[in-house]
Amino acid sequence: MAKIEDCPGFETFGADVKEARKAKNLARKDLAEKVNIDTRYLANIENEGTIPSLPVIIQLVKICGLPMERYFNPEVMREESELRQRVGQKLKLCPEQYLPIVEGAIDGALKIEQPNKETEGV
Repeated sequence: MAKIEDCPGFETFGADVKEARKAKNLARKDLAEKVNIDTRYLANIENEGTIPSLPVIIQLVKICGLPMERYFNPEVMREESELRQRVGQKLKLCPEQYLPIVEGAIDGALKIEQPNKETEGV
C-alpha cells in the first residue's frame, strides 16, 4: 500500500473525501458500501492518509465529485491558490438550489473589486 510521501498530490485526498462525504450527507458506511470497501478501510483513507488502489480512488473521486487533476496533475493545481481550490471544491459540492445565492454573492464581490468604467471615463 502506498504512503502519502510516495504520492505527491495525494496529501489532502483523505481529508477531501471526508469533507465531500459529509457535504453529501453520506455516512461512512454508506460511502464504503457504494465503493465496495470496508468501513474501517475508508476510515483509514480519511483519517490516516492511506492511499487506496486506483480503482478505489476512481470510485471515490466520482462519487464524491472530487477534481481528479488535483491528485494526478498537482503541478497544474498548484498554479491556483489554496483558497481558490477550496472554494472551487465547495462550489462543486453545493446543492443546486443554493447556487443562485452563491452566484449573487460572487456577483456582489466582483462589483466591489472591479472599478466602475463609467465613472472612470472609459
